[in-house]
Amino acid sequence: MNFHPMIDVRLNGASLSFDYGSGVFGPKCEFRRIDDIRSSLREPHCSGPDPVYAIAMDVGKISHRDELSKRKLLFGVVAYASGKLGKEFVRSQGHVHAISRHCQCSTPELLEIWQGRAVVYMQESAADDPGRCFAVEAEPGDKVVIPPGWAHCVVNVDPGEVMVFGAWCVRDYGFDYLAVRAHGGLAWFPLSDESRGVKWERNPTYKVDCIVKRHSREYPELKVWREMPIYEQFSRNPESLQWISDPTKVASTWQTFEP
Repeated sequence: MNFHPMIDVRLNGASLSFDYGSGVFGPKCEFRRIDDIRSSLREPHCSGPDPVYAIAMDVGKISHRDELSKRKLLFGVVAYASGKLGKEFVRSQGHVHAISRHCQCSTPELLEIWQGRAVVYMQESAADDPGRCFAVEAEPGDKVVIPPGWAHCVVNVDPGEVMVFGAWCVRDYGFDYLAVRAHGGLAWFPLSDESRGVKWERNPTYKVDCIVKRHSREYPELKVWREMPIYEQFSRNPESLQWISDPTKVASTWQTFEP
């Protein structure tokens, strides 16, 4: 990979999975097949890579097991296949983070791109009126924060390369897909155009007419900086990421948050 995440996790591109180095624990990958996500695609009967993406949840350094458990934090790594899903880029189906039993609310997520080119798409709600909609471009080393309760997906915008990212979330994470699937996807579909860019097409099941496109940024309000890999940040100061498993610690930040 062309970014060093400061944890020894290696992509096995042939099997779309991960290998773990000495001192690192991690599970076998779960795979999301194209049939698993068809209900959220612009072209539900399209062809595309299968599996579409692979997920390894609960990855970390063995020396951090107790600290991760105590703080209710979970680190995961995800690999997206190259290719396309019909006219769309390869992407996840979209979801909202379910209510955590630990903190009794939906929780945020902190992503970091490790390989490839990504867009993190997010909207304030999965209701008919989705509120503000953002498409955040990110490259290796870039971070993106998804606020509590927002519907979102991650898109691999380079059909010629596997895209990989790491992410922090709450340990008792859960995904709510119902409202997204009921709308046949999120409010905007990421279509591939001839210039290697993204053409955003509105999903007519939502009342929406605007999408804000921007590049990823640093988050000084959350003490997240581009030069600090997010696993290394936990290693140095676990408390600095406690807002992920307890978003009420920074409740005022979410009221006016923009990704």
